[in-house]
Amino acid sequence: MESIEGLTLNWAKEVDVDDYVKKKLESLGLIKGKDFREKDASEYLKNSLRGASKTKNAKGIAIPDFTCEKYKVNGKIVPIIIECKLSADNKGNFINKLEKVSNDGIIDFSKNAISRYALNGALHYARCVLDKENEKDTQEYTQSIAIAIAGNNPNKIDVRVYYVFGSSSTAFIKTPYESLDFLSSQKKFDEFMKVSQLTDIQKHEILIKAKNLLSEHSKKLNKLMHSHNITAPQRVLYVSGMILAMQPSFNEKYKISIQGLKLQDLQGSQKNNQRDGELIYENIENFLKTKIQDSQKRNLMLASFSEIKKDIDRDKIPKTYTDKEGQKKNPNDKIVADLLSEPASINKQIFAYIYHHIYKEIDGVSGHLDIMGELYSEFLKYALGDGKELGIVLTPPYVTKMMAEILGITQKDRVMDLATGSAGFLISAMTLMCDSLKEQELQGLLSHKQTQMHILDLKRNQLLGVELNAEMFTLATTNMILRGDGSSKIYKGNSFDESISTIVKDFQATKILLNPPFTFDENGMPFIKIGLDNMPPHALGAIIIQDSAGSGKAVNTNKEILKRHTLKASIKMPKDLFEPMAGVQTSIYIFEVGIPHDYEKVVKFIDFRNDGYKRTERTLEEKDSPLRRYKDIIKIYKAGLNAKVDPSLWNLEQIYIEDFITDKGNDWNFDQHKKIDTKPTLEDFKKCVSEYLAWEVSNILKNKEDLRGKS
Repeated sequence: MESIEGLTLNWAKEVDVDDYVKKKLESLGLIKGKDFREKDASEYLKNSLRGASKTKNAKGIAIPDFTCEKYKVNGKIVPIIIECKLSADNKGNFINKLEKVSNDGIIDFSKNAISRYALNGALHYARCVLDKENEKDTQEYTQSIAIAIAGNNPNKIDVRVYYVFGSSSTAFIKTPYESLDFLSSQKKFDEFMKVSQLTDIQKHEILIKAKNLLSEHSKKLNKLMHSHNITAPQRVLYVSGMILAMQPSFNEKYKISIQGLKLQDLQGSQKNNQRDGELIYENIENFLKTKIQDSQKRNLMLASFSEIKKDIDRDKIPKTYTDKEGQKKNPNDKIVADLLSEPASINKQIFAYIYHHIYKEIDGVSGHLDIMGELYSEFLKYALGDGKELGIVLTPPYVTKMMAEILGITQKDRVMDLATGSAGFLISAMTLMCDSLKEQELQGLLSHKQTQMHILDLKRNQLLGVELNAEMFTLATTNMILRGDGSSKIYKGNSFDESISTIVKDFQATKILLNPPFTFDENGMPFIKIGLDNMPPHALGAIIIQDSAGSGKAVNTNKEILKRHTLKASIKMPKDLFEPMAGVQTSIYIFEVGIPHDYEKVVKFIDFRNDGYKRTERTLEEKDSPLRRYKDIIKIYKAGLNAKVDPSLWNLEQIYIEDFITDKGNDWNFDQHKKIDTKPTLEDFKKCVSEYLAWEVSNILKNKEDLRGKS
């Protein structure tokens, strides 16, 4: 770069941009070789970037333009990756080299894009740093910073700073920062990290992006397995089992890290114990040994996962065929054509698709968002079809979260679900419990180490689930493991058996959440009764159930419940809530334990049929502020007509009623208490008069026409 009479000439080479950045970093007090490195990184960071190179050099190690490992959060280094680009062509004309983004804001992570654009490359490196597969020792990066710098002279340079919290293609957000000044001190860096943390709105936006992405991949994966005669129960086991096989683990006995199964490990061998399905099963078994000490429970899960290795034909490599033009064709399914260049067994094809499009996405965000249950359910929606094969209807995660919030679950609670399904309720409860502890840490009441210890303890001891269906028991346990565990008290059994009843009674749950099988006696109300009967006084329970249970189908159980417990509220839910698995009208009933229902006290009735979502056969569309509505319903439950909610979204007098119930157990639903106002209003009177006058005029005109006709 040169100056002529005070004018700054445009840069000619990319090294000029690098020099500019280096001088900027040094001006902030950072020392090259100590605080930051140019075209270099620490050995650990290099290992974390192994295989991430944009150009695939000899060692396959990516070398960003600049790296900085000076700053820490909670004792862990937050690596900073800086990529620089010259925004000019070979003739010096300005061209965009900052970022390549689609019209809908999607970052392009193709090899071409990450090689040519600063932001695409920086985000690629920053995500790879967090990829667990690249970990080579006990250290682990949990968050990183991607900085893109592009321009053609010091006066025309753009800076983008992104906070990256996972390896997923959606696990990052743009920060408001547009300079490097936050790198001048630990204090300013701490301020930057505080500002950059995800807001609820950002979490929701990322969740929607991730769900849409996973929805597309789940649909294709489901089609792939269906085309190879893999049944619905087998499909969900394939997904959860293969994800477990991919997980790295740690052997406590020998103090060694064990890498998960890799795609290249599946070679299509036909020898016994070396078939692809057998290798997948073996890795599931090895992983579960490190997570589940109870051999009986582990064997129950492995019995379900054994489906993956049973069919020998799924381990055979199909032969290459020749088309009509004489060209040799890869026999693999079309959806894995870009993932596998050589013919592969059906099991390897499924493994490849799950690895690239399900596992990588879930694993890349699961530690920072309430997303595992969302994405898991998104796949189950396709794999289970209409739910008839398993007779299971899964509660949407946004509903399990709302119900957990209504009960006010915190880290002090002990939570159970006696019809666990895929563990959606327990996951929502666990998330709230962990968040409660993290809030205490932010307030300085707990150290980071204490928070982690409490979280580990609550996952092991404060969550209880019971599931009779073998496949769903396996899925529930797997789902909890993938969410950082919480699987130690998931039991396979009948909630009404004496052995399980003893476990439930000894657990002394303070909260219970339920969606019982809708085919069970009295729509499933006996599940909530047995739960409430085994909880201490003043504990709380919530059940979502066909609301026919509250209007006559479950009077025997309801009467018994009211003798010992109080019905606090009834919330009517959208009729299409469980589409496409089931089209039933449901309500949520909320109870207080150990207090016989007082018929002189009112019950809260809430109409939540408009929750802001529009449901189609395969998609969930946001139509009328659903995120806001699901937050508001908590306020309405607490404050009724006094709730501080947006009046443009709610007519509280229409959707909220306080009324008495009888001891008959058949008047628990909103519509039974909705009062129809028969007193005419002024508008009603005006309308009536208007209609009468119109009728009179019409008759007069008609009579005149008749008289003319007679004359």
